[in-house]
Amino acid sequence: MTEKSFEDLTSGDAHLREERISGEDIYGGIFLNMKRDRVSLPDGGEAIREYLTHPGAVAIVALLDDGRVLLERQYRYPITKSCIEIPAGKLDACEDHLLCAKRELEEETGYTAQKWSFIRRIHPVISYSTEFIDIYLAEDLKPGKSHLDAEEFLDVFAAPLEQLMAWVESGEITDVKTTIATYWLDRYRRGLVSPKPTIKPTEKLNK
Repeated sequence: MTEKSFEDLTSGDAHLREERISGEDIYGGIFLNMKRDRVSLPDGGEAIREYLTHPGAVAIVALLDDGRVLLERQYRYPITKSCIEIPAGKLDACEDHLLCAKRELEEETGYTAQKWSFIRRIHPVISYSTEFIDIYLAEDLKPGKSHLDAEEFLDVFAAPLEQLMAWVESGEITDVKTTIATYWLDRYRRGLVSPKPTIKPTEKLNK
């Protein structure tokens, strides 16, 4: 039996969509909120969907002049493990995404970048969260002093792409944003993909 190709599928997603009937807030936290919705299913039935709302976040692939990637190691309480990750942070209310990326890079590592490009948006946990992460490429880095939050503790270091690939392949790195960024950077180095130039917030306002 031959399986269908994507082109053989029914046009649109009306036959897959779930529509919200009612909902309630289950829990409100510092920045995560849990909701429970009753939805109608495509076949006319009903179901309950529980999910977290998240303000969104940014992550940064920061390249030093020698080609190494700027990384962090920090303890992640939910999985009780110190993890190797690219710099990242959540968006403040109504914050411009590029400005957030610049702020997080400087606050966590002390570095600023002269050149910024947009890589892509990812949704790390589509089954139960609204979270998205916009990943940026930062180049022409200048060192400076970090400004960590009072409850934030991390190591900042640099490693070559080959080391990142080895950590991902061995399972040492399991963080999804860092894994995706590592494979993207490998393809970028081989000329297979390109980032998108960013528009400065002031330029956006003037358009």
